[in-house]
Amino acid sequence: MSGGLVTVPARRGTAARARAGQRITVVNTHGTQVVDAWAFSADDVTEWMAMEASRAWFMKLAAAVGDSFVTNRRRPILTLIEDTSGCAHDTLMAPCDPQRYGLLGVAGYHDNCRDNLHAALAELGITIPATPPSLNLFMNIPWTPDGRLAWGEPVSAAGSYAAFRAEMDLIVAFSACPQDILPINGRTGTTTEAHYTVD
Repeated sequence: MSGGLVTVPARRGTAARARAGQRITVVNTHGTQVVDAWAFSADDVTEWMAMEASRAWFMKLAAAVGDSFVTNRRRPILTLIEDTSGCAHDTLMAPCDPQRYGLLGVAGYHDNCRDNLHAALAELGITIPATPPSLNLFMNIPWTPDGRLAWGEPVSAAGSYAAFRAEMDLIVAFSACPQDILPINGRTGTTTEAHYTVD
């Protein structure tokens, strides 16, 4: 696809195709919304963007402008080319799922990024055999020298964005994270829509 602004609805997911060389821009419309992101090779969806391989590739806990994320086959798939968010996009935390919310005390079903991913891909007629780790855009996970992690509140401003270059023909998927118990989407726990473009 290419063209206008596409909505990632609050608590839901969406997916799109992009060609090698296209720019994918993810906008934190209200400044407080974490967006889980995934990318898959258009030729073989069992090749996907891998956080563990990417950290070994750029040798940091979080990417900086100019760094490429790589797949589980060690091939570059997305390169971060511009970032106005002022935050380190998390590469450590797993996408939320029903079991996670159960552990947080939720009774019954809770919207979650894992199911959002699979539903978004299904809209394109795609199924995948597992849920890859996500790139958690705009998620603030501070770490300390002794290795401790924390759930931080958002630090990005409304309208800030992260832009990527597609390094291969790919499918990209996004989930506006439904987390409303921990403060990652703000202290009030309010989840909102986000937006993206593929140009």
